[in-house]
Amino acid sequence: MCAMSRPEFIQSLARGLSVIRCFDAEHPELTLSEVANLTGLTRATARRLLLTLGELGYVSSNSRHFSLTPRVLDIGYAYLSSLNVQQIAQPFLEALSERVNESVSVTVLDEADIIYVARVPTTRIMTISLGLGSRLPAHCTSMGRVLLAELTPDELRAVLPDQLAPRTDRTIRTRDELESVLDQVRRQGWALVDEELERGVRSIAAPLRDSTGRAVAAMNVSTHAGRTTVPEIHEHFLPALVATAREISEAFAKR
Repeated sequence: MCAMSRPEFIQSLARGLSVIRCFDAEHPELTLSEVANLTGLTRATARRLLLTLGELGYVSSNSRHFSLTPRVLDIGYAYLSSLNVQQIAQPFLEALSERVNESVSVTVLDEADIIYVARVPTTRIMTISLGLGSRLPAHCTSMGRVLLAELTPDELRAVLPDQLAPRTDRTIRTRDELESVLDQVRRQGWALVDEELERGVRSIAAPLRDSTGRAVAAMNVSTHAGRTTVPEIHEHFLPALVATAREISEAFAKR
């Protein structure tokens, strides 16, 4: 049954969240008409929701334009606090980044995307600006593949289409091809992606597991293809990554 057809579904809450989500880096400020267009709501409904969010402190207005306030961060911080990734993993991430002299990140899976929840950057190697809350497609990222490998075939089909959007000429383009790669990831316990997300970027990832063995997140080391070869990633990064992932997983299990 579709969630929207369930009697417990609160449509007004869903609409309010859709208003919050229509603001992003490309739309930091929006007019009432723009909010209505982006959400598919009527102007009257969009206006009521914006005024309500304003009363609650999540939206501010300046003349004709609306924008989010820092209070919206409380929603995301509540999740990060419950996950405890930064509190538990950050010292391990910093130690690994210093050891390999590369950027180290942690993400969680949200349907077909990964979301960054912790990061220790070094030299910028990607044209994509990454920070907490940033999203990337899971199918062409090392952390995404580690997490997608945990899904059942039915779960994978539910989140990924048959044809996958390419990011470079090296990106895997079909779910069937990806499933074969995920089988290997599942067997070996880690994933390496070589210039599939962005030319010049290589990364290797391993899962972070809780006390039940469930992968709750993934962590990776990213490097520039011109600086580090694939054999060097296997030799120098993989052992340190796997060891650190194991230490963080053990810390998760004790919390």
